[in-house]
Amino acid sequence: MATFKEPNHRLREAISAAGCTYESLAGAVRRVGAENGESLLTNKSAVAHWINGAQPAGQVGQYIAEALSRRSGRRVTLAELGFASPEESLAASIDPVEAAANLGRADVERRTFLAAAAFTTTGVAMPLLYDPEPVSRLMRARTGMARVGELEVEVVRQITAVFSAADERLGGGHGLTTVTAYLADTAAPMLNGRFPDEDTRRRAFGAVAELAYLAGWKHHDLGQEGAAQRYYQVGYQLAVEADPHGHAGWMMRALAHQALSLKLSNHCVALIENALTRSIGRVDSRTEALLHITHARAFAAIRDKPAAAKALLAAENSLTRGGDQQPSFSLVSGPAAGTVASHTARTLTDLGDHVGTERQHRAALIRWDAEKYRRVHALTYADLGDSVEAQARADEAVAIWGRALDLMEGMTSDRTRKAISSIRPRLAVYRRRGVPGAVDLERRVREALT
Repeated sequence: MATFKEPNHRLREAISAAGCTYESLAGAVRRVGAENGESLLTNKSAVAHWINGAQPAGQVGQYIAEALSRRSGRRVTLAELGFASPEESLAASIDPVEAAANLGRADVERRTFLAAAAFTTTGVAMPLLYDPEPVSRLMRARTGMARVGELEVEVVRQITAVFSAADERLGGGHGLTTVTAYLADTAAPMLNGRFPDEDTRRRAFGAVAELAYLAGWKHHDLGQEGAAQRYYQVGYQLAVEADPHGHAGWMMRALAHQALSLKLSNHCVALIENALTRSIGRVDSRTEALLHITHARAFAAIRDKPAAAKALLAAENSLTRGGDQQPSFSLVSGPAAGTVASHTARTLTDLGDHVGTERQHRAALIRWDAEKYRRVHALTYADLGDSVEAQARADEAVAIWGRALDLMEGMTSDRTRKAISSIRPRLAVYRRRGVPGAVDLERRVREALT
């Protein structure tokens, strides 16, 4: 944390606004510390030292923020107390509700800082090391003033659904600021309220976890992978509070899926195996199929062909079983049959089976609504063109890439731009060889990228 040599006026004002005396705040900090396994000797003299500019040691700054949050009935951050810059506050928070609000606020107020955040391979393994018990205990001890019921939860779900649908048609850049502002100002603070029962609390945390996932997915689509990873991690923590089995397993899949998209396979097999262990028997067969297909991709990424083939078969078997209703957290990926076909194609690509890849991409196209899932169709056509080109069918590849370019028009998506860019070197070769349509498509690609 930052070191302050001047008196901490922010802390003084926060204590005054909460109506605390130095002694009552010291007692509250000791109680929060005890809840987290620390026996503190904090007294009113320590509070005076902090106000005069001293930095609290260890996790004590977090305990002060928690004590003042409980007293004031709203979330108080380290940055508000003068204990951290906004960047440090974002990195230091152990509370997923505070972290979600900080992320959303950073997206709105400090977009450049968040967009430049670094993706880390160690961050992929975060769920494997996460201990939810102290975090959950901290959040449950908080008693906000606002009452939160089913109506508030349903509104969060409806807003998430609307922006998720728009994202599929117009790309991750469309509505990102609106989504993250809503997360920071309304959805995340809602979780500090009072719930009529445990079931409502779980549904509320689940709804906000889905919104955090959407924010992460939009950043992923824009190529801002560090920001996406942070949202996925927070979404995982929130999902643990909602459902430590199926929903938490799904958010582990999100972290692995992102890493596999970046060709970084570290921790992915372990992550998905943990997700499957949590989820099997507790989720519907379609969600289970989506976990198995990610398992297959993770094995293909490390060139374990037998294990990948076994996971592909498990995905197909799950898909054909039918069963319970699919939850909203996994429905966001679209029709399960289309997703399984699409990721089977990517698995086969990693294994060098271009004929099988083509077959699966074509199967995916007929299983997705072309209007509702426009970006998916665009990226699938781009990949299909690649698989056809790998089989030396140049004329057909040019025609398929042209269809992909048609669908990408008007999208704010780094993934579609990368797909277009990857075509250019091959089109240059085709132009020199006189392949029909290559000259015109090369011109269209150049215009699309400028």
